[in-house]
Amino acid sequence: MAQIPNLDNAPINLTSIREQSQKELLNILKNVRGKKCLVIDPKLGDSLSLIIQTSVLKEHGVELRHLSGDPIQTDCSKVVYLVHAQPKLMKFICSNIHNDISKGLQREYHVYFVPRRTVVCEKVLEEEKLHHVVSIGEYPLYIVPMDEDVLSFELDLSYKECQVDGDTGSLWHIAKAIHKLEFSFGVIPNVRAKGKASVCVADILNRMQAEEPVNLSDIVVPEINTLILLDREVDMVTPLCSQLTYEGLLDEFLHINNGSVELDASIMGLQQEGKKTKVPLNSSDKLFKEIRDLNFEVVVQILRQKATSMKQDYTEMTTTTQTVSELKDFVKKLNSLPEMTRHINLAQHLSTFTSKPSFLGQLDMEHTIVESQSYDICFDYIEELIHKQEPLTTVLRLLILFSITNSGLPKKHFDYFRRELLHSYGFEHVAMLNNLEKAGLFKKQESKSNWLTIKRALQLVVEDTDTANPNDIAYVFSGYAPLSIRLVQHAIRSGWRPVEEILKLLPGPHLETKRGGFSNSPSFDTLSGISTSLTKVPDGRRALVLVVFVGGVTFAEISALRFFSTQEGMAYDLIIATTKIVNGQSLIEPFVEKLG
Repeated sequence: MAQIPNLDNAPINLTSIREQSQKELLNILKNVRGKKCLVIDPKLGDSLSLIIQTSVLKEHGVELRHLSGDPIQTDCSKVVYLVHAQPKLMKFICSNIHNDISKGLQREYHVYFVPRRTVVCEKVLEEEKLHHVVSIGEYPLYIVPMDEDVLSFELDLSYKECQVDGDTGSLWHIAKAIHKLEFSFGVIPNVRAKGKASVCVADILNRMQAEEPVNLSDIVVPEINTLILLDREVDMVTPLCSQLTYEGLLDEFLHINNGSVELDASIMGLQQEGKKTKVPLNSSDKLFKEIRDLNFEVVVQILRQKATSMKQDYTEMTTTTQTVSELKDFVKKLNSLPEMTRHINLAQHLSTFTSKPSFLGQLDMEHTIVESQSYDICFDYIEELIHKQEPLTTVLRLLILFSITNSGLPKKHFDYFRRELLHSYGFEHVAMLNNLEKAGLFKKQESKSNWLTIKRALQLVVEDTDTANPNDIAYVFSGYAPLSIRLVQHAIRSGWRPVEEILKLLPGPHLETKRGGFSNSPSFDTLSGISTSLTKVPDGRRALVLVVFVGGVTFAEISALRFFSTQEGMAYDLIIATTKIVNGQSLIEPFVEKLG
């Protein structure tokens, strides 16, 4: 099955966005005539796998290599480096070129920066005295469609860069990506933002429209009605909780990377001992599309029912005489057998993790912390994890969750946990603890926590959640409704005004504006669920909302948004865009840097 997701059912023409990126890349390759070696940084390779197939690159005379500190092994006389604009990658390129020069190899070098060149990277070439042997260009890849309703800006480190390093370059990148969408689909008339970074993106977007305007006369009605921007910082509780949807759990335990998981072939029932296999996970797989957003408990039941039904059909086939049309139906069902086998194997593998007492204990503790039930029980549990030297990210997830819901820890407890962590995991982690404190994730308590007020006002804890027939987004965490998605629900249904007081209790400013000469365009104030007639765009489709997460979004939140968009009285289709897809572990990992 193709790695590249099928975008035919996307609410807007995402195929054109992908084809534009393909065309720009092929133009770069055509400009370098003849046989060439394309050297890409591994992270970019993952992104490109969602845009263009390797076979297409080979048709254009390309030999593919991954960039590393080792010399490039190729007979090509032309080398094209395609890399993110990062100084450490420039060091690798310089070392490769120096190695060629020392061997007397004469080659033509081209460096294309993604998405744009930077002074810092060019400076590295100058310092290494290589700027005269290299031609420099740009490959403006700002958006990668991950699936028919999910876009990624591929900014892995934006959360830490903004929170700790004070580097807000990624915010320009996000605004540029949205502006690029506006050139295809029209100026988005309504904007709602919450959080420091999100308000900043909205501001940059307005400046871009002033400096490089989208021609309003070209597009009569904008295809995207509203843009909602949300900072990850506004809701750090959700990504730290364990996701309980099928796709969310696959990411928690097997780490989904650009729409696929890599795992031992034996788990998938393949007879290849010690080999790894890649399993694609996107909506091209019809069964996956059906079950990805469901609570894992329900997925196991559905797979069991499907397997039982197929077994019964097979028994009937072998014991009774069938008509031709019945045979045809049976063969049709057999076509879905590879998908069934794939997901039964994956679900069985996931069950080995979800049934562990340690995981169930962690879930219980997350619920206790979120419900703010007992400070002492939580304190003792985390203390015990540290003394048992459980994996550091597991401990940090609970500790940060504990700190956030309490607006920090009393000085005595903060100092105690800090000391115990350094004793148990090593003093080289002092930089990590400083970074976490700087980002406000694990800090001293300076004021009373308002988590209880927020939790009650937004009904974040939903008792008796029916995971099989959910009527609320809380099913994705078996009883906790993601704060971020509650805010999106309010933004869509009624705008910020009714929840103004709650927004003030959450980090960062908020903003609600109209843009681009559309002041008479129907806004959400007139478009709430009741008057659905107004929300149709001319060809009868539903109006579209682009929800952008600055700093990352989890699969569980995406599932909650998909569930929300299918609810009765909901007049909008949703597209989700994010700097990257995260889970508790991948969000914390950039902070876990050691000294020395």
